[in-house]
Amino acid sequence: MQTARFTFRLAAALFLSLAAGTLLVGQEPVVISLGGAARFAADKSAGPEAARLRVAQAEARVRQRRADFLPNLSGAVGENERTFNSASFGISFNDPLTGKSLFNPNGQVLGPIRTWDVRGTLRQSIFDAGSFARLQAARAGVAAYSAEVSVASQMAAATAATAYVRALRAEAQIAARVADSTLATELLGIARDQLSAGVGIALDVTRAQSQLASARVQLLVARNEQSRTLLELTRALGLPAGTPVVLSDSLLRLPTTVAIPNATEATAVAMRSRADLLSADEQIRASARQLGALRAERLPSLAAFADQGATGKTTDHLLNTYTVGVQLSVPIFDGFHREGRIDEQRLAIKELDVRKRDLALQASTEVRSALFDLTASAEELIANEERLGLADQELSQARDRFRAGVSGNADVITASISLNAARSQLIDARAAVQSARVALARAQGTVTELP
Repeated sequence: MQTARFTFRLAAALFLSLAAGTLLVGQEPVVISLGGAARFAADKSAGPEAARLRVAQAEARVRQRRADFLPNLSGAVGENERTFNSASFGISFNDPLTGKSLFNPNGQVLGPIRTWDVRGTLRQSIFDAGSFARLQAARAGVAAYSAEVSVASQMAAATAATAYVRALRAEAQIAARVADSTLATELLGIARDQLSAGVGIALDVTRAQSQLASARVQLLVARNEQSRTLLELTRALGLPAGTPVVLSDSLLRLPTTVAIPNATEATAVAMRSRADLLSADEQIRASARQLGALRAERLPSLAAFADQGATGKTTDHLLNTYTVGVQLSVPIFDGFHREGRIDEQRLAIKELDVRKRDLALQASTEVRSALFDLTASAEELIANEERLGLADQELSQARDRFRAGVSGNADVITASISLNAARSQLIDARAAVQSARVALARAQGTVTELP
């Protein structure tokens, strides 16, 4: 009776917990697979979204650079009032009749004079190699930032896929702990039946109760672990906290017999596909464009300008005036400031080259490490499947002896503990295989291609 009450309370608690969570969120659950989680995070999480915003900023800088080739038109209206010092003209103004100076030779204040000026100004670049090179550099910057989107997407996808595998493991642990509880309940029932029939002892009942209590604790721990891993998965997917997530895959359904590629071939795929390596190439190209823009500043530039407007003392008597011209600007000497910027940019390109070589070495190392893990985990899985079969056989034999009254339930308890451990290790082995698959895909830059 106590066993039945415990089983009912456990089932009710699980149901109410799940139902309360669903009602609390008040929204449809997100049903997602391993590959779907990777692709969802690559598209919706904060990292890729922020990277896409940086691309938009780079595109805005391209528009800024393109403006250097368009006419610059401005207008101005001004009212000025000023006074003059007559001596500052540098000209002697004499009376033609008397020959005397019209103004004090030491200078005197003239005015104030108020003037109005209404004027429009147009300036158009005709040839500017530096502006053209800066436009090309800005466009290269867009390509570099676009590559960064792929880097952020792959990172987000790998994080979500890893979190998904952990959630699958926690889900499998709950199933294993439920099976442990079911077994412990069955053993407790057998012990009580034998005690009632006079062929058993109270010690067997106590042992079975202890085993059931231990299984109950492990089930509670597994439930807590599942809640935590689902919360981590929700965060990795970029979903609001509390969003219900349903895993459409399971550790039992995911493939474990994975074809392990050759290290050389796998590394070659990484060199072609990894987003960080492609991004490094784009950054080098963008920096090279920047260097070309700095060098183009040494070249002359040609521009045309014109302004036309009306000026006068009052708005009733304004006279039209204009200025038209062509200006050739030749950079001659700027104190070696430009040369210093060129040297700085050249060194920045060398730094990017060093970083790219290091990224290539890192990619090769990560691919080989993932292959080692995949090979080892596949072998461990086979060994743990064999161990689970033997543990199950051991439990069956011990249970038959216990039911027959040949021995107490100590052997059954020991065998059930071994079976519980074998189940846990098999789950860990299956999770290790899937984690190694994710690690290999991340090392090759193909996480979003997971099924």
